Amino acid sequence: MLKSASGALANVLKRSLVPAARVSAVSVRRAHGGPVESDEEFDCRYEAFFNRKDIDGWEIRKGMNDLCGMDLVPDPKIIKAALHACRRVNDYALAVRFIEACKDKCGPKVNEIYPYIIQEIKPTLTELGIETPEELGYDKPELALQNVYDM
Repeated sequence: MLKSASGALANVLKRSLVPAARVSAVSVRRAHGGPVESDEEFDCRYEAFFNRKDIDGWEIRKGMNDLCGMDLVPDPKIIKAALHACRRVNDYALAVRFIEACKDKCGPKVNEIYPYIIQEIKPTLTELGIETPEELGYDKPELALQNVYDM
């Protein structure tokens, strides 16, 4: 008796959940054509997000992960706000990793964009006592093996 009742309940739940999943997938596709945000509004939104006084480490990581998932290099004012947020939650390692992520986001133009970013955020780095990955020696692999084709 209990077995047949649980089987019937499972079938009812399956039928009730499938249409909801289909509806949500359609609404996500339609949401793609939403309002377009200007570059200034985007920068201000992320700067305000990182400047919140009640932000915690998880939210900082979430904001940084969202930025890293986009096809852009964050503006230096966003990077400065993120570094201040890292200092507020006392997470030095996260600050250094975010600088590394910004360097990776520069892609093939790393020699043009990354020096500009460092130049712009250097006063903030000095103020907060944060060293760049290059100053820490993270730009050179510590235990890398020699390439067999170069021997």
